[in-house]
Amino acid sequence: MSMAAESAPGATEYILHHLTFLSNRAPQGIVDFSVVNFDSLFFSIVLAVIFGGAFCVAARRASVTTPGRFQLFVELVVEYIDSLVKDTYHAQSKLIAPLALTIFCWIFLFNVMDVLPLDLLPNVAHASGLSHLRIVPSTDLNVVFGLSLTAFVLIIFYSVKMKGLAGFVGEFALHPFQSRNPLVQALLVPANLIMEVPAFLARPVSLALRLYGNMYAGEMVFVLIALLTLSRGFKAFASIGGWLSVIGSLAAGIIWTAFDLFVAALQAFIFMMLTIVYLAQASEHH
Repeated sequence: MSMAAESAPGATEYILHHLTFLSNRAPQGIVDFSVVNFDSLFFSIVLAVIFGGAFCVAARRASVTTPGRFQLFVELVVEYIDSLVKDTYHAQSKLIAPLALTIFCWIFLFNVMDVLPLDLLPNVAHASGLSHLRIVPSTDLNVVFGLSLTAFVLIIFYSVKMKGLAGFVGEFALHPFQSRNPLVQALLVPANLIMEVPAFLARPVSLALRLYGNMYAGEMVFVLIALLTLSRGFKAFASIGGWLSVIGSLAAGIIWTAFDLFVAALQAFIFMMLTIVYLAQASEHH
């Protein structure tokens, strides 16, 4: 019991260290717009530059006669997402396909950061004088809500653009309960609003929390696997059981890395598809 009690604070410190952002100040309350997470901003911008720069290079060096492997990969991704958009979004828009491509690639790069060695970049940052560093932007609620609220604003914009303000409001006031009698329909408006408005407002929340929850859970599993490995230290190599425990931890890390890569791609795909579906619903006349 005494040994466990002594190791518990170290374990707690290790977990809290990896779950703390590099910020200008500690947040005061649940919502504090004065707090800036510099690590989330930095990696979001860097990954955006990597994504945009790589695709620009592929476009500039594109060749019809002798396409390279990277060009073929980029073309495959672009054509696949473009076909998904055409199958889902039936209106005319030059924005939706590039938006879907950006959402998928950017969020996928966010999520892939989770499979980098857990202590590699934080240790480099610590050696440079930085107290904390979280390298996965999608584990920051500010980032995921920024993405989902941007999609939400586009949904409202396309709804008003395609249907007019009256049509947009009518979707909440006249559905799902309808009547041909104007008086009865007027009486049904409050019930319709109660049914439709919360579901509509839940869209950005569900988009953000689905992505955040999955990536936060993945990060926590990596932290726990690393903690189990580090807690044994060099004593683990003094016995066969210790060696087996180390090998088991490494195997668990490799298996979880493969699974986390799958989750990273899946969550990026889900976020992109739901955004396209919501925009398609906003552009359709009922």
